[in-house]
Amino acid sequence: MIIVHHLNNSRSQRVLWLLEELGVPYQVKRYERDAKTMLAPASLRAVHPLGKSPVISDGDIVVAESGAIIEYLVGKYGQGRLRPAEGTPDRLRYTYWLHYAEGSAMPPLVMSLVFHKMPQGAPLLLRPLVGVIAGKVMDAFIKPQIRNHFTYIENELGKSPWFAGEQFSAADIQMSFPLEAAAAGGGLDGKGSPHLFAFLSRIHARPAYQQALEKGGPFEILR
Repeated sequence: MIIVHHLNNSRSQRVLWLLEELGVPYQVKRYERDAKTMLAPASLRAVHPLGKSPVISDGDIVVAESGAIIEYLVGKYGQGRLRPAEGTPDRLRYTYWLHYAEGSAMPPLVMSLVFHKMPQGAPLLLRPLVGVIAGKVMDAFIKPQIRNHFTYIENELGKSPWFAGEQFSAADIQMSFPLEAAAAGGGLDGKGSPHLFAFLSRIHARPAYQQALEKGGPFEILR
């Protein structure tokens, strides 16, 4: 039996969704973030040394990192589902987006979250100065990077309804988190990103997505 070590409000929600799409039985072991730091509990280190989520156990096998988990589950349990055929252009797109999600799209979003919270963590007297510095970094580097990435994503979604082409795949599951994070953070709007918001509407309507939310519990992107 697969065990999903599920941290609330985290990327592990994608793993639950994938398993629902595959129809593979699994158990959810829940972990809660620290209410003040929002960090994962130390108990996750008993599963994986980095103490991060997502991570799954499948018998004696432990797999961490969203992309690696998706590749493992689709390869072992997919039976040809949720990924294009080997050697096709769609398969290359699938592989690209599977890695792009965490390698390119998420870093500026994480930096935005960190710099947004920086003034709150500074000593009281230094908060105005830290706020000014953080704001300059946001305006000069982080926000332009986010705009650049999501303009690119919007244009790509204008070419096909799904990231790997005409068929829904696990690449769409992987890409859901950065898109939902960007939409929740207020950096995107439906008027300027119609293809992106149409994609979000399509995935939210999928029964497996809704079932994963029921299994995982309340889900809110951290901001």
